[in-house]
Formats: sequence, structure tokens, C-alpha cells
Amino acid sequence: MAGLRMDESGLGRLVDAFYARIREDEALGPIFNDAVEDWPEHIEKLTAFWSSVMLASGRYKGQPVPAHNKHRERISPALFDRWLALWARTTDEMMEPQAARALQDKAARIAESLQLALFFRLDRTDSPGCVAALP
Repeated sequence: MAGLRMDESGLGRLVDAFYARIREDEALGPIFNDAVEDWPEHIEKLTAFWSSVMLASGRYKGQPVPAHNKHRERISPALFDRWLALWARTTDEMMEPQAARALQDKAARIAESLQLALFFRLDRTDSPGCVAALP
């Protein structure tokens, strides 16, 4: 199946295949399966997200940080690494090489932003500008 183009159809097939793997993953599956009530609807939302991010389609209308923050107690930085590794494997297997690399780079930047939003804060008891991890 290698060689999908980065267009609406290719992104849709990628997102569908990737989240099928997520649902089966021993660490990520339980978190996602508990959080997602309607997988077809969620897949469509995630496809719209990637379409907006990679194709500038403007289809995604959600708010990723509040959506992930609802499940913060079950999410760890190590799970982001696991998600990214699975994303890299799936994109490498399914997409054209240049598209796979672009998707991986974008996912890494998004993961970094989400982790900063979820796990880090300015600690007012330390010196100004010092970033401290939340417990």
C-alpha cells in the first residue's frame, strides 16, 4: 500500500489505518478506546485535522489542547513517543517518502506543543522564566 499521495483520500486512508493500530496498541489502545465514543466520527475529525494541517483545507474546527487535557491523568510523555513511533511506522509504510517525512515532522511539532500545554508550567516559586514539570 506504500505510496499514497498527500491529498484528502490519502490522508483519510492513512488516518483510518493508523487509528486501527492505535486501538490495538497495548498502551495507547485502552486510553483511546475509553476516550472515543464514536470511532467513525472521531476518524472523520482527525482526517479533517490532518487535512487542515497539511493541506490548509480549514476543515478542522476543534480544539486539541482542551480535548487532550480532559485525559491528562492518563497521558504521559512516554505515550507521546509511542504514538510518534507508530505514526512514523504507519506513514513510512503507506505514504510517499516525502509526504511521510512531512507528516512525521508536523506530528513531532504538534506533540511537542501538546506536551508543553499539558505537562509544563511556569513555576512562580522559581526564578522568572524557569519551566518546571508538573507532578
